Amino acid sequence: MHENQRMPANETNSSGNTHDHDDQHGHHDDHGHHGRPTLPTAPDQSRKFKLGITLNLGFVLVEAAAGMISGSLALLADAGHNLSDVLALLIAWGASVLVRRKPTPHFTYGLRGSSIWAAMANALILMVVCGGIAWEAIRRLHQPAEVSGMMVIVIAAIGVVINTATALLFMRGRHADINLRGAFLHMAADAAISLGVVVTGLVMMSTEWYWLDPAISLAIVILIVGGTVGLLKDSMRLALHAVPPGIDPHAVKRLLDGMPGVTQTHDLHIWAMSTTETALTAHLVVPDARPGDEFYAEINRLLAQRFGIHHATIQIECGSHAHPCKLASDEVV
Repeated sequence: MHENQRMPANETNSSGNTHDHDDQHGHHDDHGHHGRPTLPTAPDQSRKFKLGITLNLGFVLVEAAAGMISGSLALLADAGHNLSDVLALLIAWGASVLVRRKPTPHFTYGLRGSSIWAAMANALILMVVCGGIAWEAIRRLHQPAEVSGMMVIVIAAIGVVINTATALLFMRGRHADINLRGAFLHMAADAAISLGVVVTGLVMMSTEWYWLDPAISLAIVILIVGGTVGLLKDSMRLALHAVPPGIDPHAVKRLLDGMPGVTQTHDLHIWAMSTTETALTAHLVVPDARPGDEFYAEINRLLAQRFGIHHATIQIECGSHAHPCKLASDEVV
């Protein structure tokens, strides 16, 4: 079976394959799998990315200058993190464009997998930035420097507004797409971090506890790492073709086993083509009859409705002992 062969919806080849292209982008429905929110359209996404990048790049320049003038490591650390956010938004935006590229003979799924790698790249960028912030913060804890509290408060307050506004741009669709989730986490974490910096500035103005500046920087690192671990884990799983989160492979097998005439399901594979699209291939043993288009259409409908799987390839076998399937064992890939 050539799993990547493109065929019309529910059309079978000589082996009984069916390729589901009905509603392939079903996550764009008003209520997707398990009631997940819809994803923004391509033009809508581009506008949001452009606005988010412009706001954050402008803020990075202002915050970095203020950090150098005030001597605030917290502001400089946050500016560095915000710069990584600009890069993260650029990567996520690029991936959102690439996933819509049409398939080619050499890239039969198009470039849909780019959104998975973008999510992983964003998580790794955050980890690297956190390492640099933590290193400098630990050094400054031993040698605290005087910080201009009022400037810290003003700049960080601006950051709260900008980061919150940018996070709200990517709130819709973040549960259905880890690429958008990565962008949202960057911005939401920044909003919380900037709020923490405001509080730090107020305390330093009244107490002159300048060690709070590097201390809050370490707190920033802990917060970012805590929110990034899940993103890194999910993106790595998808990159390794693991079953996407929220899909129970045993439940999928039970569904296929329960289809009329099916006596066995084997060689079942479920993986993410992108951060929003899931694919499936499976061999079904149907000894007594050759299923028609209605059979395939029902499988496609149930897979999409119950599991959000919109790209299914099914091979039908008769279960002949004279010609057993070499992929029937669960240990064979």
